[in-house]
Amino acid sequence: AAYIRSGIYKKVIVVAAEKMSSMTNYSDRTTCPLFGDAAGAMLIEPSEEKVGIIDGVFHIDGTGLPHLLMKAGGSIHPATHETVDNNEHFIYQEGRAVYKHAVTDMLTSSIDVATRNGLTMDDVDWLIPHQANLRIIEAVAERAGIDHSKVLVNIEHYGNTSAASIPLCIDEYKNTIKKGDKIILTAFGAGFTWGALYIIWDL
Repeated sequence: AAYIRSGIYKKVIVVAAEKMSSMTNYSDRTTCPLFGDAAGAMLIEPSEEKVGIIDGVFHIDGTGLPHLLMKAGGSIHPATHETVDNNEHFIYQEGRAVYKHAVTDMLTSSIDVATRNGLTMDDVDWLIPHQANLRIIEAVAERAGIDHSKVLVNIEHYGNTSAASIPLCIDEYKNTIKKGDKIILTAFGAGFTWGALYIIWDL
């Protein structure tokens, strides 16, 4: 966003794509019903008005690594006969730990970016969360005090498409979102990594 505002780049295409089926163990009932494949892209360009990407907060905490990861196949644990036999080339998730951190971190980052821009949740027109889990989304909305009618959800159609979930959700609701709407995007992922983005819609 800073490069776009500075005029270094006139237009940028942001692409998010996930092929979760390639890392999902379909004999693991704790993860296989959750994930889907998808891709999304958005065009970002500078504006003379105060619209678009206004502010963002981003965090990472590496201590969350053991709770959500692929155990083998990378540089730390290269593929071996043993790692394949142990099904370590699939996504591994400890549901309770991920749920607890996802709710807390998506909530606090959303409130933080709203507060430092002088907004209350009543001022926010739409909350568009990472479509990880409906229970997580509902818990974030409830604790933030934002009406569920302002929370955009499409997880029931596509599952958790990871990085692609927010652009996918925006596209599905593009006829609902109006010019000037104040929107908070928030996401949580492996690592743990999380954050929130405040944007003003300009279409």
